[in-house]
Amino acid sequence: MDANRVDAPAAGGPLAEAPRADVSVGGSSVGDVSVCDAPRAEAPLVDVRDLRYRWPGAAADTLDIPALQLQAGEQLFLRGASGSGKSTLLALLAGVLAPTAGSLRVLGQDLGRLSGAARDRLRADQIGVVFQQFNLLPYLSVRDNVTLALRFSARRRAQAATGEAERLLGAMGLPAALWSRTAAQLSVGQQQRVAAARALIGRPALLLADEPTSALDEDSRDAFMALLQQCCAEAGSALVFVSHDARLAARFARVADLSRLNRSAA
Repeated sequence: MDANRVDAPAAGGPLAEAPRADVSVGGSSVGDVSVCDAPRAEAPLVDVRDLRYRWPGAAADTLDIPALQLQAGEQLFLRGASGSGKSTLLALLAGVLAPTAGSLRVLGQDLGRLSGAARDRLRADQIGVVFQQFNLLPYLSVRDNVTLALRFSARRRAQAATGEAERLLGAMGLPAALWSRTAAQLSVGQQQRVAAARALIGRPALLLADEPTSALDEDSRDAFMALLQQCCAEAGSALVFVSHDARLAARFARVADLSRLNRSAA
């Protein structure tokens, strides 16, 4: 029996019953708890209901997801083949894109009802992103790349303790001798760790990772995953990690297959 929980849409549609929230304790699923049965439970950090997205000019929806929830501090592995819409879903969760239809709530905010500027503010304050290509500024030092996220958010500046950038870089296994180097002088694996530290600084409520291990060898990938998951747990940040690499699923207590969640893929 697979120890991972694999999410899939319930038969009869996502709203056939009262809304339900997945609850995890200590990283393990303990089943579904009805909101009606547990009225004092906290609202999900992410709550997707009948979410649809269609690229402008496209003939069909790229995404049609009936339901998906993520609790505060939960770590979710979202797997799917290349071109399955994983990056599009992350862009929606980050507020870079707005839904075509349906409800997408992050931290209680309905992203479909927010202006672009309001979504940008939510992302700057509450969401860290590790991009597939890392998106570091090559001419900035390692330390300045990490603290860059603080320049755009008073909330994250207030959350970041003195020396937070250095603490995160150390936790990511980057020695102090590298902190003054420019990002262009680093290896791919080192750049990846800098990108993760930048995403985590200021303790964002949600961290989104888009195929960040795709360019790494197996040993470097495993080391990075251990560091990323540990740092997320210490910060209390929920993690949505997307990849086509099914071997990573064993590291997560919760796994979702986008091809099963997405009705457009049927």
